[in-house]
Amino acid sequence: MPTLRSSSSQPQSASSPSRVSSPLQGAVAGGHRGFPASSSSVTVPCDDRASDQASEGESDSVSADEGSDFEDSLRRNVKKRVAKRPLKTTPVAKHPKKGSQMVRGHGQKESEPPASDLFDAVKAAKSDMQSLVDEWLDSYKQDQDAGFLELVNFFIRSCGCKGTVTQEMFRKMSNSEIIRHLTEQFNEDSGDYPLTAPGPSWKKFQGSFCEFVRTLVFRCQYGLLYDGFPMDNLISLLTGLSDSQVRAFRHTSTLAAMTLMTSLVRVALQLSVHKDYNHRQYEAERSKGPGQRAPERLESLLEKRKELQEHQEEIEGMMNALFRGVFVHRYRDVLPEIRAICIEEIGCWMQSYSTSFLTDSYLKYIGWTLHDKHREVRLKCLKALKGLYSNQDLTARLELFTSRFKDRMVSMVMDREYDVAVEAVKLLTVILKNMEGVLTDGDCESVYPVVYASNRALASAAGEFLYWKLFYPECETRTVDGKEQRQSPRSQRTFFRLLLSFFVESELHDHAAYLVDSLWDCAGSQLKNWESLTSLLLEKDQNLGDVQESTLIEILVSSVQQASEGHPPVGRVTGRKGLTPKERKIQANDKVKLTEHLIPLLPQLLAKFSADAEKVAPLLQLLNYFDLNIYCTRRLEKHLELFLQQLQEVVVKHAEPAVLEAGAHALYLLCNPEFTFFSRVDFARSQLVDLLTDRFQQELEELLQSSFLDEDEVYSLAATLKRLSAFYNAHDLTRWELYEPCYRLLRKAVDTGEVPHQVMLPALTLVYFSILWTLTHVSGSGASQPLSPQKQLMSLKGRMVAFCELCQSCLSDVAPEIQEQAFVLLSDLLLIFSPQMIVGGRDFLRPLVFFPEATLQSELASFLMDHVFIQPGELGRGHSQEDHLKIEQLHQRRRLLAGFCKLLIYGVLEMDAASDVFKHYNKFYNDYGDIIKETLTRARQIDRSHCSRILLLSLKQLYTELLQEQGPEGLNELPAFIEMRDLARRFALSFGPQQLQNRDLVVMLHKEGIKFSLSELPAAGSSGQPPNLAFLELLSEFSPRLFHQDKQLLLSYLEKCLQHVSQAPGHPWGPVTTYCHSLSPMENTAEASLQGYPRSKKRRIEGPSRRHREDISSSQEESLQLTSMPPTPTLTSTAVKTRQPLGGLEEMEEEGGSESEFTQGQPLSGTQRSEFSSPHHFRIPLNPPGPDLGNQLTRLSLMEEDEEELEIQNESSEEWQYTNKHSSPSEHGLDLLDSTELNIEDF
Repeated sequence: MPTLRSSSSQPQSASSPSRVSSPLQGAVAGGHRGFPASSSSVTVPCDDRASDQASEGESDSVSADEGSDFEDSLRRNVKKRVAKRPLKTTPVAKHPKKGSQMVRGHGQKESEPPASDLFDAVKAAKSDMQSLVDEWLDSYKQDQDAGFLELVNFFIRSCGCKGTVTQEMFRKMSNSEIIRHLTEQFNEDSGDYPLTAPGPSWKKFQGSFCEFVRTLVFRCQYGLLYDGFPMDNLISLLTGLSDSQVRAFRHTSTLAAMTLMTSLVRVALQLSVHKDYNHRQYEAERSKGPGQRAPERLESLLEKRKELQEHQEEIEGMMNALFRGVFVHRYRDVLPEIRAICIEEIGCWMQSYSTSFLTDSYLKYIGWTLHDKHREVRLKCLKALKGLYSNQDLTARLELFTSRFKDRMVSMVMDREYDVAVEAVKLLTVILKNMEGVLTDGDCESVYPVVYASNRALASAAGEFLYWKLFYPECETRTVDGKEQRQSPRSQRTFFRLLLSFFVESELHDHAAYLVDSLWDCAGSQLKNWESLTSLLLEKDQNLGDVQESTLIEILVSSVQQASEGHPPVGRVTGRKGLTPKERKIQANDKVKLTEHLIPLLPQLLAKFSADAEKVAPLLQLLNYFDLNIYCTRRLEKHLELFLQQLQEVVVKHAEPAVLEAGAHALYLLCNPEFTFFSRVDFARSQLVDLLTDRFQQELEELLQSSFLDEDEVYSLAATLKRLSAFYNAHDLTRWELYEPCYRLLRKAVDTGEVPHQVMLPALTLVYFSILWTLTHVSGSGASQPLSPQKQLMSLKGRMVAFCELCQSCLSDVAPEIQEQAFVLLSDLLLIFSPQMIVGGRDFLRPLVFFPEATLQSELASFLMDHVFIQPGELGRGHSQEDHLKIEQLHQRRRLLAGFCKLLIYGVLEMDAASDVFKHYNKFYNDYGDIIKETLTRARQIDRSHCSRILLLSLKQLYTELLQEQGPEGLNELPAFIEMRDLARRFALSFGPQQLQNRDLVVMLHKEGIKFSLSELPAAGSSGQPPNLAFLELLSEFSPRLFHQDKQLLLSYLEKCLQHVSQAPGHPWGPVTTYCHSLSPMENTAEASLQGYPRSKKRRIEGPSRRHREDISSSQEESLQLTSMPPTPTLTSTAVKTRQPLGGLEEMEEEGGSESEFTQGQPLSGTQRSEFSSPHHFRIPLNPPGPDLGNQLTRLSLMEEDEEELEIQNESSEEWQYTNKHSSPSEHGLDLLDSTELNIEDF
C-alpha cells in the first residue's frame, strides 16, 4: 500500500503542519473519483475555530522527525493496493424531502435512504450497537454506494454539520472542495456540537459514537475491512476533516480516527497471534517424516500464511495512514480535547501492541506532551505512562525514555493541578515498584514533603510512595493462600521505629497527625496495631528519647482519632461527603477494639508519663474517641476508678492550660447522667473541686491578711486559680460560690495593686465564668417560669456591672496581659448582655440588657489604638522562635480587633467609633485587612448613609492629626499624606460598581468634604490658603464615583463656596486645581479629539444656550489641540448640558449637528480612565420625559472604536424612576446639587 498522497495542489491548511495524500488513486484509474485526503485552507466565519501554525508547500511524505521506525519498515514492505471495485454513480440528495427520489446509474428510481438513520440510532443509544452495524452491513451489501454514503453522512452529521454529501459531489468534487462546501453549510450558531453539546440527550453521545466505530471494525475484520474501497475512503475522509479549521470537524474526526486506529491495532494484534500459530503449525507439519507429512496441509498452511501476511500489510498500511495523516498533526492541536484524545489512544496502542508501538519514536510524543499547558492533556500522559510502567515485561524497553524524561515526571509532583500531581506521584510509585534503582534519593526527597500537603488525595498518594520506599522492604507482609499473614511483633516495632525516624529526622512538619493520615490508606493495618504501639511505650528498656516518646504518643492519639472519627486532620481537604455503610461498620468495630484495648492501659500510661505535661495532655484526649459505654457493658469500672485517681493526680500536679483543659474535658465526658457510673464520677469530681476550693480559701486568706507573699505562695495560689478556672469552664461550680472571694481578691488588686499579676489573670476568668453560669441558670428557669424573680435578675445585673467596672479599671493596668485579658472579657460580656439577648422569646431578660457609658466606649477605643494598631517588626520565614512569638502576638491583636468590631456591628458601641478602625485600613491592610473589610461591609448593610459619613470622618481625623503635627505648609507632599490618598482611593473602591445606588451618598460625601476643606479660613489679610484646603486632594479620589451631571454642579457649588474666601489673583491654589480637574465632566472628549477618531453619532438637544455652548466648546477644542498627550484608547465621549426646562426641548435632528457637543472636554485623569474603562463602572441613567422632573438629564453617548467593541448600556427609565423615588434630594423634582440642598448660604 503506498503512503497517502495528495491529489490537490492547493496550499496547506492552516490547522495542519504537513500534508497527507489519498490512498485511492487506483479507484481514480477506474474512471471514478475518490476522496483525496488533503484539504486546503477552509475559511469559516465562526469564533470557535482553532488552528495550528501553518506550513507552506506540500510534500508526499511526512518529514523524518515526524516519522517512525514502524513507518520506515512499511515503506519497504508494503504493497500497493488498489480499490477492488469502482465507485458507482449513485447521488444522494443534499436535503432529503418527502417523496424525493434519486436516479441510479442504471436508470432506476429508488427512494433515498435517510442519511440520519445511523446518527439518530447512535444518539439514542437504545439499540444494540452490534445489530445496528449488522443492519448497515446488510444495506451496504445490497447497495454499496448508498451504504457508504450513509456512513459518510453519519460522520458528517456527528460533527454537527447540517449538510450532506451527495453522489454527485462525491463523483465530481475533490476532498478539499467537499469539505469547503460542508464548511459553508455548517452555520455555527453556537460553539456547541454533538461532542460538546450540553443536555442529557448528548451526555452519552461520545461513548456511543466510539462504540459504533469499534463495533464497525470488529464486524468487518474478517471481510469488508480488507476491501480497498470503504476503509480507504473512510480513512481519507477522516484525514481531510481532521485537517479542517472548523473545530467541530477537527474534534469529531480526530476522535473517530483515533478510535478506528485503536480498533485496527487490536485487529493487527490478533493477526500477529494467528501468524505465530500458523507458523508453529507449519513447522510442526514440516518436521514430520516423509511418510507422515501431508503436502496438501503444508500448501494450505502456506496459503493461510500468505493471506495473513497480506491482511497484516493492509492493516499496517491503514494504521500508517491514520498515524501520519491524523495523529502526527493533531497531537499538538490548539484544542486541548483533541490533544488529550491523541495521547490517550497512543497509550492504548503501546499497551496492547507493544511490539510495534512501544519504541522511542512513539514514546517521544508522550514525553513532549508532558509539558502541555492544559491539565487534561498532562493527566492523559501520566495515565498512559502509568499503564506502561505497571507492566514489568515492558519496563526494560522504557529505560531510554525514563532517563530522558524522569526529571520532568518528578517535577510534576509539584504540579499546580492537584489531580495531575496525584497521578504523577502514583506514576513514580509504579516506577519505584517495577524499576529498581531508577529513582535516586534526591528524586525521592522531592516526594517526601508532599505527605504533608493540604489535599488529602495528593498526601495519600505520597504516603503510598513513602510506604513502598521506606517501610515495605523492612515490614513486608507475607501472603499465604491469598490471605495476609499477621506480622510479627518485631516487624511491627520496626515499622513504628522507621516511622519515628522519618518524622523526627526529616523535620518537615510539627504534627504527626498529617503523616498518619497520609499513610492510613496503605498502612492502616499497621497503624491500627495499638498493641505494638502501647507495648513500645510501656517498655522499660525501649531506648526511646524524649522527643521520640512524645512523637509516638502523638502517633497513637492520631491513629485512634482516625480510626474512631474517620475524617482527616484540620486543614486537610477531602472531596468525600461521607462514609459508606461498609466503612461505617469498620469504623464502629475499630472503635470498640481500641476502647477495649486502651481502657486498661490508659491509667498505666498516665502513671508513667504523669510528670511530663507534653505527654499527659494528648493521653487525656484519648477519652474523646472511646466508646464509654464499654465501661459498663464489659464491667471495667475498676479501670475507671484507676483513671479517676490518675486524673486527680495529674490535675493537682500540673498547672499548664493544655493539661488542665484536657483533664476538665475528659471529666466532662464521663459526667453524663445517662451512664450508670455517673454517681462515681460525680463524687470524684466533687472531691477534686472540694480539694481545690479548700486550698484556694486557705491561700486567699493568707493573701488578704498578709502584706507580703513569697514566690512559692504566689505560685501555689495562681496554680489553684488556674485549675478552678479550667474546670469552671467545663463544669458548673456555682454551688461552691467562688464569685465573692474572687471579687474580693480583684477589688484589692485594683485598689491597692498588691496582688500579683499571675493571680489576677485566672481570678478574672473565674468571675467571668461565674456570671455566665448564673445567666445560664436564669435563662433556663425563665424558659419554664415566665415570671422570673426580679431579685435574681437584679443580683446578676449588679454582679455584671461591678465586674465591668473592675475590667474597666484593669484597662489602665501596668501589665499588658492584664489589660488584654480585661479587654477580651469586657467585650464578650458587653456583647452577651447587649439587646441581642432578648431575641427569640426571651423578653424576660430585658432587665439584664446593659449599655456601656461614653467613658467606657472611649477607653475601649483608646485601648485599641494602643495595643492593636501598633507597627510590629517584620516577620521572617517563620522558622525562628522570635518569628513564632511575633505570629502569636499578631493572632492576639487580631482577636482584640475582632472583639471590638463585633461590638460595633451589634450596636453595643456607637458606630462613629468605627472611624478609629477604618482609618487604619490601608496602613494595616496585611494584618487586619480582612477584619476591617468585613466590618465595613456589615456597616454599609446596616446604614449606607451613616457608613459613608464614617469613612469621611476617618479621613478628617487623619488629616487633622497630620495638620497638627506638621502644619499646613507642604502638607500634600508628605509620605503620610500620600498614604491618606491611598486610603481614600481604597474607600472609593469600597462603594462598588453600583453608581446609581450610591449617587446620593457620594454627592453627600463631596459636599461635606468641601465644607470641611473651607471650614477654617486663613487669617485676615493673609494671602495663604485655608489650612484644610489640601483635603480636596483626598476628596478627588471619590470623583470617579460621580455622574457627569453631578460633577458639573459640584464645580458650581465649589465656585460659590470659594467666593467667600479671599484668594490672590492669578495664583490659583493647587488643591483647588486638582479637585476641579477631577470634577471636569468633559475629560473624555479631549482624548477623543486628540486621537482623531470619528465622533460617534449623537442626538442633538436644542436649547436656549446651545450657541453659548458651541462658542465655549470651539475655544476649548482649539486649546486642546495645542496640548500633547500620549495616545490612549478612547472609550467614551460625554457631554453635559446646562439645565433646561422641558418646554425648550425640540425634536431630535440629523447626525450632523452633534459635533459641538463632543468638543467640550478635558483629558481623563488616570483614576477616571481606570474607573470608566469597564462597563460595570459606567451605568448611565436616562431621565424619562415628564412634568414631574424639573431638570432634563442628558444622555451620555458612547464612541465605538474599530478594535474596542465596548458596549455600555444605559439604565432603563423605569429603574431611574425607581431610584428617584428613594433618593430624598430629588424626590420633589430638585436637582441633587440644588443650592438649597447644599446650603451654600452657610459660607
